Amino acid sequence: MFKLFCQYGFWGLVVLIKNLVKTKIFYSSSRIIRFPFRVRGRRFVELGANLTAGVNCRLDAFPNDLNVCLKLGDNVQINDAVHIAAIESVTIGDRVLVASNVFISDHNHGSYGFNNMHTSPLIPPEKRSLSSSPVNIGDDVWIGEFVCILPGVTIGNGSIIGAMSVVTKNIPEYSIAVGSPAKVIKQYDLKQGKWVKV
Repeated sequence: MFKLFCQYGFWGLVVLIKNLVKTKIFYSSSRIIRFPFRVRGRRFVELGANLTAGVNCRLDAFPNDLNVCLKLGDNVQINDAVHIAAIESVTIGDRVLVASNVFISDHNHGSYGFNNMHTSPLIPPEKRSLSSSPVNIGDDVWIGEFVCILPGVTIGNGSIIGAMSVVTKNIPEYSIAVGSPAKVIKQYDLKQGKWVKV
């Protein structure tokens, strides 16, 4: 307790205990949720065991077919101001670490060439029909600060997405991807036991 007091200070420790109590009341299988924590469409969200969440996280789930469309695996950690939105399917694997200010979505307002469908820019964005494509994030993935993961993306196990990247295409497992749009710059060579430039 003394170590926590030194780390957080008196008021920080009070807030931590308050959040821990609220977590055990409202999200009993989670490790700790730092409130406010907003979940819209709660019955369509599946949270794995030992979730850790920072302040001001937002999970939105509004499927058309009334099935679970947002799944987080076990031991996932999402930091402050993470926004995850699903209407079809967003799946996040086990032991995934998500930095602050990350946006993950399986849908867009309108269609912009995907499946050869094109929405007119003359229609206001809020009136455009939603288009979607599943997002899958594997186990042991690390997603850096201010990353944006767009519809239709799969990120393979053990991969790292660098800060401020925009992921528009699949990232293979055990890869480091950076940039906007994100491109793979290194892959982990299992035989050599090291990261190798691509």
